[in-house]
Amino acid sequence: MHTALVYVRSILFLAATLLALPAMASQNTLLVVGDSLSAAHGVPSETAWVQLLRERLQNQGLADWAVVNASIGGETTDGGARRLPELLSENDPEVVIIELGGNDGLRGFPPDIIESNLASMIEQVQASGARAVLVGMQIPPNYGQRYTEMFAEIYPKLSDRYDIALVPFFLAGIYNQDELMQDDGIHPTEQAQPKLLENVWPVIRPILKQ
Repeated sequence: MHTALVYVRSILFLAATLLALPAMASQNTLLVVGDSLSAAHGVPSETAWVQLLRERLQNQGLADWAVVNASIGGETTDGGARRLPELLSENDPEVVIIELGGNDGLRGFPPDIIESNLASMIEQVQASGARAVLVGMQIPPNYGQRYTEMFAEIYPKLSDRYDIALVPFFLAGIYNQDELMQDDGIHPTEQAQPKLLENVWPVIRPILKQ
């Protein structure tokens, strides 16, 4: 009797293990590499757009996607490009959202350097076998209209060159609404976080559904 009981338990354990394997194997990772706009600057982390994305995935039947947020306040494209190899190695993502460049623009970095750094990140992502999603930014004309235009053109140019998905402007519908921007005029408020997600979601949803 004891031997039979042990046998039954072994069979049940094996069956449970086999059933669990597909769920484990189907886990996908979405990596967010951004700056303070994605690092919940000035807002509770549980209400930030990346956390809202996690909740959206659960609600949309995409629970097999895990979101890793590697965003750092003050991050530049140079810093992101240098951190990316380790992030790709550690997380083995299927999709990488690149939300960088705003700090470079606000500091007046040369547009060609910004473009080169972002291009390096995209190439690293593609070489790893993952898909890159580029989040476009715009900046105020602090350094003149020509610089502002050259900066804004970086994102669609790279999207076309590498044939990757582009969020046209991360702060669309937010930057010009006082109640949606913090007092520094740079960072969105807690109330703006759902709008940030809505600006990103239509671009990434088809990729995650594939």
